[in-house]
Amino acid sequence: MKKNETIRAYAFLFPALALLAVFTFYPIFFGTALSFFHYNVVTPPHFVGLKNFLQILQDPKAELALENSLIYLLVVPFLQLSSIILAVLVNQDLKGIHFFRACFYVPVITSIVVVALAWKWILAGNGLLNALFLSLHLISHKIQWLTNPHIALYSVMLVTFWKGVGYYMVLYLAGLQGIDPQYEEAAKMDGAGPVKIFTKITLPLLKPMIAFCTLISSIAALKVFAEVYVMTGGGPLFSTTTMVYEIYDQFMKRLNLGYASALGVILACAVGLLSFVNYKFFRRGGFEAD
Repeated sequence: MKKNETIRAYAFLFPALALLAVFTFYPIFFGTALSFFHYNVVTPPHFVGLKNFLQILQDPKAELALENSLIYLLVVPFLQLSSIILAVLVNQDLKGIHFFRACFYVPVITSIVVVALAWKWILAGNGLLNALFLSLHLISHKIQWLTNPHIALYSVMLVTFWKGVGYYMVLYLAGLQGIDPQYEEAAKMDGAGPVKIFTKITLPLLKPMIAFCTLISSIAALKVFAEVYVMTGGGPLFSTTTMVYEIYDQFMKRLNLGYASALGVILACAVGLLSFVNYKFFRRGGFEAD
């Protein structure tokens, strides 16, 4: 009987495991092995050991790409805090609140290519944002949002923030609605105000959801590609080139598959380290109030 149940269970798991094996595990092992080879598709793979990794240490562009990816992580705390505040606001029992929830979620279901193209037009030198700021006399001359190396990366980060805030809002809203109202009622009876309830009750009870959202948004920030590809193409002067875009550039444009695979291994290690730090931080209590 147990043997039949085991066979039946594995039969149900087989399709998912087969897909994981083909599209996840095999590429991981193949890409890791390829990072020790020089391969350009035209000629057979040639084993070079750690040469690709040593080349990364000496490549200013790879260093800049890693730096830009780490800078991109700055969007995470702003994104999470804004999503929590937004979730608290739309968690009110008000007339028409479902309409506002839907409005905030629209960017999430919109294609990232469409979003990036729209924001590229908005942030252009002759775009809507400059026109608005000039009409309100907030600026005296046009700001080159996407062609100034000092602000281009932050302009792209704004698009990531705008598209992602509704997604995390929904997750936090689900977390808020899972909190027993009796905690808040008891706190109010003890004389606690809205701020104290939020910091002493809401945030600590949301900690598992915050840990999850922080992790997935950090991984997404490190893997950002579409916004960069559509809006800036890694420029100007490589100021928006991230690790994933550099991997794409080396793999698809330069056909330097071994070097691109080595960059992928470095990125995977960075993601693993970030996940470990995130786990340790929230396991020890993180921001939880005393």
